Amino acid sequence: KHIISTAFEHHAILHTLKKLEKEGFEVELLPVGPIGTVTAQQVADAIRPDTCLVTTMYANNEIGSILPIAEIGAVCREKGVLFHTDAVQAAGHLHINVNEQNIDMLSLSGHKFHGPKGTGVLYARQGIPLTNIIEGGAQERGKRAGTENVPGIMGLAAALKDACDHIDENAVKVSALRDQLIAGLSQIPHGALNGDPVHRLPGNVNFCFEGIEGESLLLLLDQAGICASSGSACTSGSLDPSHVLLAIGRPHEVAHGSLRLSLCEWNTQEDVDHILKEVPRIVAYLRSISPVWKDLASGKKQFML
Repeated sequence: KHIISTAFEHHAILHTLKKLEKEGFEVELLPVGPIGTVTAQQVADAIRPDTCLVTTMYANNEIGSILPIAEIGAVCREKGVLFHTDAVQAAGHLHINVNEQNIDMLSLSGHKFHGPKGTGVLYARQGIPLTNIIEGGAQERGKRAGTENVPGIMGLAAALKDACDHIDENAVKVSALRDQLIAGLSQIPHGALNGDPVHRLPGNVNFCFEGIEGESLLLLLDQAGICASSGSACTSGSLDPSHVLLAIGRPHEVAHGSLRLSLCEWNTQEDVDHILKEVPRIVAYLRSISPVWKDLASGKKQFML
């Protein structure tokens, strides 16, 4: 009854693990390093004789770090432990091969690659014992009773096929826009990129800017026509700092001043130019009215970034 996961999983996973703890399972959350990843060796060291499942993100939804899934999968296969990966951020954007990467179970969500919202897939290797979600019918091989959402299923399948057919060209375009954004935002003093600078999702940009509040930054960006989030889009209504940023070691005060931008193949060079014009201006304005920034600039407090 021992389950291994990581400290910066999506709340959908963390809340489920909390529920399992109440049912008697022991959950071990592996710490993540400063660039937001775990190693296969960490997983190997954590596996015990009573470990029943390892579940890790394929790539983090907030900071974009890509985990070494194939290596983790190989460790789990060698140890005889089931391996699940939350590939919601990766599917349609990164090449995935469940056989080569020793993935037993994989979950994905349609809206991340322009499919219908509310649709998703659980891939399970043949022979994996799964408990029925809803009893009472033979639909979904008996695992989820009820009439299937055929339009949603077809829409997801069409969107996934389109994304995979153009995965390489989209990655080249989106990565180039991402790198321009990272280079431009890195010029803002006392800011820092969050996540792995190399092994990173093509469309993810996440920064912390010291001396400002993320909520104010988002409001002013919205007025400038820029849609962004501070932390996870799924927790956009929360005023708490991101648990992901805290997990990679960002101080509480710095984590509050975070900005996440997500790009796709529909974004343009004009979009990037507009962002790089507005973000430095807004950060400078917020700092000019911030008592925290005045304390930092005067030396009363020390900079952390």
